[in-house]
Amino acid sequence: MRKLRWIALGAVGIVAVLTPTFGYAASQPTGGKSLGTSSASVSRCDTDGLGIVHNLSGANVISVTISSISSACATGTLSVDVNNGTANSSGSGAVPAGGGSMTVTLAAGGAADDGMETDVAISGP
Repeated sequence: MRKLRWIALGAVGIVAVLTPTFGYAASQPTGGKSLGTSSASVSRCDTDGLGIVHNLSGANVISVTISSISSACATGTLSVDVNNGTANSSGSGAVPAGGGSMTVTLAAGGAADDGMETDVAISGP
């Protein structure tokens, strides 16, 4: 009889301890299925496109000249990334005050290739 009483008291104790935990967890709100809570549009300083010319040294691209940069992008940072499928290299520089064109030197020269991808981004001003 004593053993049965201890088992019953133990069971009641476990239920008493676990019940509030499950109750509190069930009442917590769940989050939405998105990573952010809001969204904002990002304005563009140049909407008419850019010209891109790869500058070579032998068979390697060592820098990229970007032209037709709008003056609205002045003082922004222009970043260039060149990927030929086996290696990539990047570089960046400040957009000149009047826009126009600028040459960005890459960190390391990469072999020029027909399938080469060049990404250009302007952040700021």
